[in-house]
Amino acid sequence: MEVILKEDVANVGFRGEVVKVADGYARNYLLPRKLAMQATAANKAVIEQMKASAARRSATEKAQAEELMTKLEPVVLSFTRKAGEHGHLFGSVTSADIAAALAAQGFEVDRRKIQLGDAIKGLGDFKVAIRLHREVTARVTVKVEAEVTAEEKAAAAQAAAAEPSEEEAAAPAVEEPAAEEAKAE
Repeated sequence: MEVILKEDVANVGFRGEVVKVADGYARNYLLPRKLAMQATAANKAVIEQMKASAARRSATEKAQAEELMTKLEPVVLSFTRKAGEHGHLFGSVTSADIAAALAAQGFEVDRRKIQLGDAIKGLGDFKVAIRLHREVTARVTVKVEAEVTAEEKAAAAQAAAAEPSEEEAAAPAVEEPAAEEAKAE
């Protein structure tokens, strides 16, 4: 069946194209979701008008996407997760987590536009692509850090208390000569 696409459909085509697809795919998926219309002579005339408006709309969408890309490029998202000894996470950072973190910073990005092959399951810095428009892709830095447990905090506090700070270590060295002078008198 030949259909005219109203929206971009992955692995099928772009908005305004006349494509040939399986009858069942058109009847059960594309047509009910209003992603396409049947390719008749009347619809082809209507689609020519739609193409002109789509070209204008695509140009404005691309300009908005480029503007959003310039705002997203410097963004660094930081996540704290429980991790094992070798830097593997007990869980992961998913595209939904990244979308929620971006929303918290005031950026509304659909999680499906975040191109994350597999969920992030390790510690470190990662560059994540966000496809804002078919021609515009932004890259956001995602930092994944290990969560510090209460035991590790206590061990760090004990270690800090056991070692005198640089100021404390330097202070007794200054006081010792004065104490020796007092003893000599």
